[in-house]
Amino acid sequence: PTSHHTSLCHTPHNKRIALPNTMSTPEKQAPAKADNDANEAAGAAGDDNHEEAAEILTDLVQNQMSLSSNVAEAQTAALQQLLQQGGASASKQQNLQALIEAAMKGDVAVQQQLTGEKKQHAFWDTQPMLNSDSDDKQDKSKKAIGNNATSQPDPNWHKPIVPDKEKEDLRQEPYNMPKGFEWCEVDITDEEQRTEIYDLLYQNYVEDDDGTFRFDYSRDFLTWALTPPGYLKQFHLGVRSSKSNRLMALITAVPAKVRVYREEKDMAEVNFLCVHRKLRSKRLAPVLIKEITRRVNHTGVFQAVYTAGVKLPGSVASCRYYHRTLDARKLIEVGFTRLAPRMTMARLQKLNKLPAAPITKGLRAMTPDDVPAAHKLVVKYLEKFQLAVVFSEDEFAHWLLPRRGVVSSFVREDADGVITDFCSYYHLNSSVARNPKHNTLNAAYSFYNVAKTVSLTDLMKDCLILAKNEGTDVFNALNLMENSTFLEELRFGMGDGNLQYYVYNWFCPTMQHNDVGLVLL
Repeated sequence: PTSHHTSLCHTPHNKRIALPNTMSTPEKQAPAKADNDANEAAGAAGDDNHEEAAEILTDLVQNQMSLSSNVAEAQTAALQQLLQQGGASASKQQNLQALIEAAMKGDVAVQQQLTGEKKQHAFWDTQPMLNSDSDDKQDKSKKAIGNNATSQPDPNWHKPIVPDKEKEDLRQEPYNMPKGFEWCEVDITDEEQRTEIYDLLYQNYVEDDDGTFRFDYSRDFLTWALTPPGYLKQFHLGVRSSKSNRLMALITAVPAKVRVYREEKDMAEVNFLCVHRKLRSKRLAPVLIKEITRRVNHTGVFQAVYTAGVKLPGSVASCRYYHRTLDARKLIEVGFTRLAPRMTMARLQKLNKLPAAPITKGLRAMTPDDVPAAHKLVVKYLEKFQLAVVFSEDEFAHWLLPRRGVVSSFVREDADGVITDFCSYYHLNSSVARNPKHNTLNAAYSFYNVAKTVSLTDLMKDCLILAKNEGTDVFNALNLMENSTFLEELRFGMGDGNLQYYVYNWFCPTMQHNDVGLVLL
C-alpha cells in the first residue's frame, strides 16, 4: 500500500491544484538543521547489514540501467535501415527518427513511450497488484465495466492476489533502515509531534512546478485525517535521523471498511507518504511502504486502498479533477488562472457569479442529532457504486460532522423533520509564494453528496454558494459517483491530470470513474 493523490495541475488557462501526489514528491525548502541531517545521509555509504534497502537499490539500478553502447548502436542501425526503406507515413517516419535519437542517447523512457513497451517499476512490479501482464492470461472482461455492464464473472476475481497469512508466518522484525536512520511512531495527539508532521509535509510534500503553490494541511486537518475511530498509533510511521532525532520521512494508514463490488473488506487507507527532498536518492519510500504493509498485516488486514496522480501498476479506476472558480479576481492575481483572450475581468466575474444564499429550503449545517439519519442516507446511496466506503455511524460522525476550516456538511430537513438530502466538502488550502497581495489560496473539495428531493445540480450549486460564503476561492470535484451530471452546467473546468485508484492485494475487474464511491483526502 501507499498513499494518495495527484499533483498540481496545469491547463492552457489555469494553474490548478488537485489532490497531492505522494508518489513523486517535489523538492522544497527545508530548515538548515534538517538539510544537514539529509546531506550527511545522502553522502553516507550503505551498511552491509541493511539487506532490504540494498535489495531495493539493486533492483532500481537493474531496471533503470540505460542501454549498453553495443545494444544502442545495433538498435540505431536497425532503425536507420527502416527509415531508409521508405514507404512509411510522415508520422511513422517522425517516430522512427525519434527512436533513433533516443537510442543514440540511451533514453529508455522515450523508447518505451514510442514503442508502447511497458514501463518497468522496480518496486511496484514486485507487489500484489493488478497489472497489464495478466491481460493476456485473464478474461478480457477484466477491462473496465460500467454500472450497467454485465459479463461472465472470472472465478479468480474478488479474492486476494496473495492469500492471507497467519501472524506467525509474517515477518516479525521491522525492515532495516539505512545507516543513520531509525523508525519511530509519531503521536498526532501530541502538539509538538503534530507540528513536526506539519513541517515535514509543508516543506517536502507537494507544490506546483514553479513553487508558487504549496499544499498546506492545517494541524486540525491532520488530526482529523489521522484519528478516525479505531486508529492505531503504530500506523503513523516515521523515520528519524539517529543523530538529531529530526523527522525525515512519514507514511500513515487509518482503518476503513471498503466494499469492492460485492465484497466488504477491512482495509487500510494509506496516506501522507513523504520523504525529505534530500533523501530521495536513498530509496526510503519502498522501505516505508513495506514496513507499513508489515504492520497492517500484523493486525489481520491484508488489503489497502490508496490513490496517486501517477500511473502505477494495478489501478482499478481513473478519475479526473474539475475546478470551479469562486473568486476570479484573486485566482488571477495569484497566478492560479489567467484571463482568456477577449475575456475581461468584469465578464469573468459575471459568468462565475453566484447567489448570496442557498436556494434549497431547509438546508442547514449538520448537527450531532442528524448523524443517525444522515448516516443511513449516505450509506444507502453508496450501495450503487462498485468501490465505496462502508461507514459505521461513529466513522460517519468523525468524517462528516462539521469542523471549522476542515470539513463542512449540510442536511436538508423537510417540514416533517426528515433528513432528505446531504452535501459536504472538505478544506485544503495552499500557500502562495512571491505574491504581494495574497499568501493563501483557499480551496474546497467535494466530499459526499446525496440528492433525493432536489436535483444534484441544484444541491451542488448551493454547495458552491456555501463554500464561497466561507471564503473559498476555488471548488474542486472529481468525476466520480454522479458528479458528471452537474460539472458542465455549474461551469466546472476540466483539469489535465487523472487520479488513479488502487486496491492493494485484491483481484477484481477494473471500473469506470462513475463506479467509484470513495473519496480519499
